Amino acid sequence: MIKAAIFDLDGTLLDRDESVKKFITSQYDRLIEFIAHIPKETYIKRFIELDQRGYVWKDKVYQQLVEEFRIEGITWKELLEDYTTMFKRNCVPFPNLISMLEDLKGVGLQLGIITNGIGQFQLDNIRALGIEKYFDTILVSEWEGIKKPDHRIFMKAMAQLNLHPNQCIFVGDHPENDVKAARSIGMIGIWKKDEQWNHVDADYINDDLAEIPSIIKRINQI
Repeated sequence: MIKAAIFDLDGTLLDRDESVKKFITSQYDRLIEFIAHIPKETYIKRFIELDQRGYVWKDKVYQQLVEEFRIEGITWKELLEDYTTMFKRNCVPFPNLISMLEDLKGVGLQLGIITNGIGQFQLDNIRALGIEKYFDTILVSEWEGIKKPDHRIFMKAMAQLNLHPNQCIFVGDHPENDVKAARSIGMIGIWKKDEQWNHVDADYINDDLAEIPSIIKRINQI
């Protein structure tokens, strides 16, 4: 019997690709006095390339941008500060996020988030989505000192929920860090489909968050 649903954040609940595009567009407009010599589309495209979908931290991204485009009048540290303070204003949820969480809480499930990243930054983004109140546990890798795919961060979440792996599903977009890691300890792994990968070995594949409650219902009827 499934008693909890635990989620990744970026690429699963938060549409990070759209959020990044929205943020970097707004950053260009906000700081145009320093970067007007760079065509807007060039700045946006290069940031997205260097970011590598969040797997490169932004200190390196901004250092590279400053050097590459010879940005003057503002330092890479100030650009990074703008990112850490302003990104939360540009968070875009995937469709049906709130209604899905409402449905799961409505049938008595416990909910959790396990996300890799910087603690306060990730929590700010969760709050920006308006979803913090739905979750019984939120684990961010910086604060825990361990990160996915390390099985210990999954086990810690389940301990906080007082549940066993076979009582939990894990929903995430990354084949290794999310789905494989969760399945390796006995959780049901659900892949939030991402066009970056063609095939992922998962127990279930999810296109739309609205499908999650019906997937859980199906599992509990087996």
